[in-house]
Amino acid sequence: MTDDVAGRVLLQREGHLAWVTLSHPGRLNAITVAMWHELRDVFTRIAQDDALRCVVVRGEGGNFAAGADIREFPVERADAAGVQRYHREVLAPALRAVAECPQPVVAQIEGVCVGGGLEIASQCDLRIAGESARFGVPINRLGFPMAPDEMRGLLALAGRAATLAILLEGRVFGAAEARELGLLTRIVADADVAAQARRSAERIAQGAPLAARINKRLSARLARGGALTEDEYQDYFSYADSRDHKEGVRAFLAGVDPLFSGD
Repeated sequence: MTDDVAGRVLLQREGHLAWVTLSHPGRLNAITVAMWHELRDVFTRIAQDDALRCVVVRGEGGNFAAGADIREFPVERADAAGVQRYHREVLAPALRAVAECPQPVVAQIEGVCVGGGLEIASQCDLRIAGESARFGVPINRLGFPMAPDEMRGLLALAGRAATLAILLEGRVFGAAEARELGLLTRIVADADVAAQARRSAERIAQGAPLAARINKRLSARLARGGALTEDEYQDYFSYADSRDHKEGVRAFLAGVDPLFSGD
């Protein structure tokens, strides 16, 4: 395949699971403006599909993503207005769609995961990486800082000190260091990344979907700090009368596997 093959974001469904694939052959899955829009649209559709219980995000051809496609910068980020539009109207909505996806999202990370690729992975709930995966945000060599809405995910995982080290040094580093910084859930053998990501998604899908969604909402809310409102408490306890809650208790007492419906 040649370098001029257009990038795409592909959606594949299998039962309660979905796979979102970043595909830009010949460019290490560098993410074009069109792909950022597609990523937002794909996750918007996923969010509306109550039958889906878990999503796996991956890259095609042995790499996750090599960041934004810099070849587009002279046009898309040609001046101050273009820079703002690119980061606030293109990247930010796509990352927000991933972060706000009600279903749990697993990042299947192989090969290169830098720049915008790391920003996407940071918005996922679990990150499973191969031993030889590479990480970093070397944009200091491009002469610009990380935009606010893009920094949120990295800060939430690594904290301020590690985020600054990643951005100020601009190094590309390995999976072991990424895990030490809090960027990864676990590291597996390169040959096992896809299988382990699938197994993680299957484990999530076997759990109660309503509970998973509440855990996502509550963890995000608690991370923002401040006292919960009465409405927020009621949202949390809304599971109490659900069919899945009753099924989980029934199955446990009966010594059998629960069959959750999502209700």
